Formats: sequence, C-alpha cells, structure tokens
Amino acid sequence: MTGNPPWRAWRTLIVLCAGSFAILMDTTIVNVAVPDLSAGLGAGLDGVLWINNVYQLVFGVLLITMSRLADRFGARTLFLAGLGVFGLASVLCGLAPDVPALVAARAVQGVGAAMISPQPLVIIAAVFPDNRRGTALGFYNSVLGLAAVLGPVVGGLLVTHVGWRWIFLVNAPITVLGILFGSRYLPAVRARRRSRLDAAGAALVTLGLACLMFGLIEGERYRWGAVAGGPLTIPEVLLAGGVLLLAFVLWERHRREADPLLPLALFTDRGVTLLVVLTGVVQFVLLGLLLVLTFDLQSVLGLSAAEAGLTTMPLMAVLTVIAPLAGRLSARMGGRAVLVAGFLVYAGGLVALALVAARGAGPAGFVLPLACCGSGMACLLAPLVTEALRRTPPGMTAALAGCLSTSRQIGAALGGVVVGAVLASLLVAGMRGHAETSAAGLSPGDRAAFLTEVHRSAGAVPQPGTGPFQARLHEVFALGYADAARTVLVLLAVLLVLGAVCCVVVLRRARAVPVPVNAPARAPS
Repeated sequence: MTGNPPWRAWRTLIVLCAGSFAILMDTTIVNVAVPDLSAGLGAGLDGVLWINNVYQLVFGVLLITMSRLADRFGARTLFLAGLGVFGLASVLCGLAPDVPALVAARAVQGVGAAMISPQPLVIIAAVFPDNRRGTALGFYNSVLGLAAVLGPVVGGLLVTHVGWRWIFLVNAPITVLGILFGSRYLPAVRARRRSRLDAAGAALVTLGLACLMFGLIEGERYRWGAVAGGPLTIPEVLLAGGVLLLAFVLWERHRREADPLLPLALFTDRGVTLLVVLTGVVQFVLLGLLLVLTFDLQSVLGLSAAEAGLTTMPLMAVLTVIAPLAGRLSARMGGRAVLVAGFLVYAGGLVALALVAARGAGPAGFVLPLACCGSGMACLLAPLVTEALRRTPPGMTAALAGCLSTSRQIGAALGGVVVGAVLASLLVAGMRGHAETSAAGLSPGDRAAFLTEVHRSAGAVPQPGTGPFQARLHEVFALGYADAARTVLVLLAVLLVLGAVCCVVVLRRARAVPVPVNAPARAPS
C-alpha cells in the first residue's frame, strides 16, 4: 500500500481527519450550551451534565474492543460504519424532544466515536511509508488538537446565532461527506488473518473501564460518596473497576496463545508502556490547562465562551504549523530527542503562563506563553505515536491504537477531576488568605461581615450585584484564583519535566520492530 503515489496517501489522510475532527470536537462543544440546553429542554443541571458525560463514558469504555474489531472486519469498515452511527445519532440529538432522548442519542454517538477513533492510526500506518509517517501523524494530531479547542468556539457561535440543536446537527453533513469520500478513497486495510473476538475479555475491560470512567466523571457530582443515594459509593465503583481490569489482565495472560483482546506482548518493551502512559499524561495536562484557562478568561476576566476560545487560538495555531514538522523530525532522528525537547518547552510555556496569571494580565498577555505551550505540545503528539509504532511487534498496530486512544480518554477524565479538585481547594484557601488582608482597613463590624461572606462563598464566582462588599469580593476572588492557577500550572509543568526524565531514562534504545503494513483487500480507485 505504501507504494501508491504520495497524493493518494494524503487524500486518505484528509478523509480520516474529517471524520476524527467531528468526534473530537463533540467532546468539548456541549459545555458552552449547558444553559441553553437546560432552558430549551426544561432540565435540571444533573440531567444536562449527563448529556456530555454519557458521551465521554461510552466513548472511553469501548475503544479497546473497537480497535480489536478492526482485525476482524477491517479498519476501513469500522471507520465508515462508525461515521454512519455517529451521523445518525447526531441527527437524533438535534431532534431530541427531552433530556432522556438526548442522553440516549449521545450514548449512541459515543459508540460511533469509539468505532472511528482507533482506525486512523491503523490506516495511516498502512498507507504512509516510514519516511512520511511522522509528518502524517503530526498533521493528523494537530487536527485533533484543533478540534478540541475549536469546540467551545464553534459551540458558542452556533448557540448564539442558530440555537443549541445545531451543535449536533452540524455533524450530519460532515459525516455524510466522510462516508462518501471514505467509500471511494480509503483503502480496505485488513489484518493478515481474521481473529475471533475474545468475548470474556471484552466484557471485563468494558465493565472495568465503565466503572473507572464513571467514578472519575461523576465523583465530584456525588461528592465522592453514595451514588444517587444508593448503596454504592464512588470509591466502591472505582475499586470495582480496578478489580475488573486486573481480572482482564489475568484473563488476557491466560489467553495469550488464543487471540487475546489485548496482546500483552505489546508491553514487553518498557518503551511502549511508557509511551502509552505519557499519551494519557499529555491529555491530562492539556485538559488541566484548558480548565485553568477557561476559568481565568471567563470568570476572572469576564470574557464570553467564544472570546475565551479565540484567546486560546495561539496554542492551536502554533500546534497546527509545528506538529507535522515535529513528526517528520521524529521519523528522521528518532523520537527520544524530540519528545524530551517537547516536554521541556511545554513545561516552560506553563511556567510562563503561571507568571502571567500571577500578574493578572489581560488576554494579550497569554499569547506568547500559549504559543510556547503549543510548540511543546506539537513536539509530543506525533512523536509519541511514531516512537510507539517503531517499537510495536508485527500485527499489533490495532491493539496499540486502542491503548493510545483509551489512555487519552482516561487522561482527559483524570485531568478534569484532579486539576479541578486541586484548583478548587487552592482557590478557597487563597480567597480566605487574601480576605484577611483586604479586610484590614474595615471597621470591626464590616470586617466580620465581610469575612463571613467570603467564608460562605469561598470558591464560588462572585455574582454581579450592588452589595456593599461586591468589589472587594471580586478582588479577593481574582487574587485567590491567580495564586491557585499559578500553583496548578507549576505542578503541571513539574509533571511534564518528569515525563522528559522518563524519556531520557527509558527510551535509550529504540527496539527495531517493523511496523506492520497490512495488505489491503481492495485498493482505492
């Protein structure tokens, strides 16, 4: 397949990017529509939150199973079928009369997204030769990053001008075009032999990931206690997930000679294990960064969702330009040096952002630090994949794709939960500390009333009003948030430096394993 003219391979890549763009944008596009969804469907906050959470839950838990199905039915077949499922579910979302119908349609969207997500890596590995694969993966990953950041911008524009239903309906023409062009131009990449589906393994990993993702996504809502007032608690759900995943690993070890769902031989090279973990770490940091930025730009600086999204564009603009170049560089000189540089540059950008947050700068102050973050991220996305492919044993590309996609989803879920919890805790402590300083010049009665108000509302965004302490409350909130954001960003930078150290220590030698190029059942015309 790699002997085809280069323009055919790039045509294939564009089709893959179009399909993947829609599913990644849908992970963030709903957030800005929460108030309109609540008003339009007459729903409470819990119901509206599930509209977003059920998509991420179903998407994350099915990735490993769907990647393995590519070995049985072919990556092209799964990709096109996933586009069909995703597009139909998007229409059902846009036409949903109530919250239960919308939640059900979003779950079906998650199934389609899980069918789509692992397949591009398998197809890219088949159609691009070694010397072009890094560039292709860099371009593909830059599109994915752009989709995640554009979600709030596109969502904000659609909600403002045509209504919330169009955040779902906009997917329909994208998927239809993807199916039409994909049917003509995607190669029918198939495994050398059809494997049987490991049903027991699929059940164990699906239930285990479902418990893990549910606990991470819903833990904060249930305050890490009982789920909906029932007998189960969030820690018990997480523990059940861990036990099921351990049982899955033991089962796969038992079936290693009989078509396991996840071949454990994939992880005999410590480098592959590290790269899969670091893929989740990069997603963890990105979601944490976006959370800190979104809160700062909207709640502190008072920007709209669309304006906040546009402020983050330097990150994605630089990422889009540099990622293909970093992918090509990684293919030529090996991924280790590029990865180390990427982690360190990304960490430097976060430290610069921390300094900007500490000074309380306006939107213009974020441009250079975000461009630095984008440069570092661009040196990570494709090299993580190309280096993992270089070390992957023959016939395991689909399994690797599922592991990388699952790691991204778990990293994203953890990023929102962990960074959100740390940020909230630091914000409360920071507000109370600054409140003492701010109240120093007040009379004893006003000082007591002001400190009581701060303690009562610590961590909450001050609402517009004409109260006697409103200006002071907003000032204390802004100062407390600047301290919290600075600490969180520095901690994320430390995590990235640790990633660089791990690359230096573990990726000393690249194991020379040829990436399998599966023969297509039918060449594209």
